Amino acid sequence: MALSGEDRWLIGLDIDGTLVHDDGYLSPRVAAEVKRVQELGHLVVVATGRSAVNAIGVTREIGLKDGKLIASNGAVTVRIEHDQQRGFVTEEVITFDPTEVLTKLISSLPNAHFAVEDASGVYRYHKAFPEDALGDVNHETPLEDLMHHPVSRIVVLSPEQETEEFVDTVAGLGLQSVSYAIGYSAWLDIAPLGVTKASALEVVRAANNIRQDRIITIGDGRNDISMFEWAKSGGGLAFAMGQGPDEVHAAASFVTDSVEDDGVASVLSGFEGILFSRSNG
Repeated sequence: MALSGEDRWLIGLDIDGTLVHDDGYLSPRVAAEVKRVQELGHLVVVATGRSAVNAIGVTREIGLKDGKLIASNGAVTVRIEHDQQRGFVTEEVITFDPTEVLTKLISSLPNAHFAVEDASGVYRYHKAFPEDALGDVNHETPLEDLMHHPVSRIVVLSPEQETEEFVDTVAGLGLQSVSYAIGYSAWLDIAPLGVTKASALEVVRAANNIRQDRIITIGDGRNDISMFEWAKSGGGLAFAMGQGPDEVHAAASFVTDSVEDDGVASVLSGFEGILFSRSNG
């Protein structure tokens, strides 16, 4: 169904802890609701901290046949083309020099695991990461080899620390453009200055002439706060997943059910009610 920019909504969806459970399970109810909203003619955009290659399969599962995928917390935007070998064509990669930031991190977190993602989506790491945590092409290298090359992000894993302790440690470093994603242990993504899920979503919104008050974002982590604030600033809506931390709840317009209780489906099943309330508000 073709909708004009005036009537069309943009729905920005996180993956882990939002669309899928910790074990990668995607509820059929969630998938069905996402597909239903797309069939109404609205624009669904996945915005994730995952690399593009690790996210493209989820876009296929929720029925995205084209459009954009925002990966690496906004540093990478790809065009979905499932007939391509990797399932996408890269459109934009924003990079930065990791040397200064890595030097600070290594000094404060000497036992952490570090990895960098380059402009082609290849990862280099100096200590092992969990299986499937990085992209499909990754190489173990000496720590020094992570420096001095442009990268789209730095990934830090500090399994010896509790998550909140890790967050406090990183906050004390005074780093810019840092977003936190919580897994089974302390995990940190660092993107280029000013690059977030929100900045990438704004490019997609503007290109599709969607009104700023026709936005819904749904997520569960600290790296989703930027897209919550972006949605709300233009009069849109932000929904935090029920299992997310308090600061994520506080940044949202509303708190929906947890991922285990199909929170995305709970929001989207009420989509027509949202449209009605907006048109009569």
